Amino acid sequence: MARIVAGVTTSHVPAIGAMIDQGRQQEPYWAPIFGGFEFSKRWMAELKPDVAIVIYNDHASAFDASIFPTFALGCADRYLPADEGWGRRPVPTVMGHADLACHIAQHMILDEFDLTVVNRMDVDHGLTVPLNLLFGDLKADQAWPCQVIPLPINVIQYPPPTGKRCYAMGQALRRAVESWPGNERVVVFGTGGMSHQLQGTRAGFINTPWDTRFLDNLTLDPLALTRITHAEYVREAGSEGIELVMWLAMRGALDERVREVYRFYHVPCSNTALGHIILEND
Repeated sequence: MARIVAGVTTSHVPAIGAMIDQGRQQEPYWAPIFGGFEFSKRWMAELKPDVAIVIYNDHASAFDASIFPTFALGCADRYLPADEGWGRRPVPTVMGHADLACHIAQHMILDEFDLTVVNRMDVDHGLTVPLNLLFGDLKADQAWPCQVIPLPINVIQYPPPTGKRCYAMGQALRRAVESWPGNERVVVFGTGGMSHQLQGTRAGFINTPWDTRFLDNLTLDPLALTRITHAEYVREAGSEGIELVMWLAMRGALDERVREVYRFYHVPCSNTALGHIILEND
């Protein structure tokens, strides 16, 4: 059977993508941020997964106010980098695994976890920035080293799903992957976060103690995190801190007990708290 071997979380700050595209990673402000992922890139190169399932949120690139599915699954063979207002990012086209994705969709829906199946979709910085941070600064004429299945979750339009529901979604995702007869080794990404707010009187809000507790419990007590309410996310992590429910979706796909391989936390990163963790099944 296919199996999930590890989970990764990372912020997907759009300015990171801009710095990569402009070759500015070694500027004094950005060098410590990119330096925090050097271990992660070596780890990923050694892991050599066959498939990455990337849980992220679309930023009005594939979806908008006319349709915003709570949980969607990309079932296409390929996905172009989205044009987010300044042209498509010069990164490789994302190559999907349509057969496995369609199997996941069928299994999860029959497992009573409804998904929106998406057969055509551009992918924005929510997906491409995490791929850069873990796989390297690849150019458009190169190729990502594994196939990718996009799994967008709505955290833009109210109401977003709860952390508890996202954790359960991750558990259903694992059951679906493990029912696939192939021998693919899968890594699951949970992206977004950590504490940040992009507008209003609290723009630039960061809560490092709260972020640290979240990182601790992601490894040790994820069920405690599933009890965090929407109101607490807004109060303690800022209006965009709700993106952390996507980390819980990743965590639900792993074993109950995991081994924390690496952690990185940096403030500030373009007025946000950047968080990153690598977990392997114990």
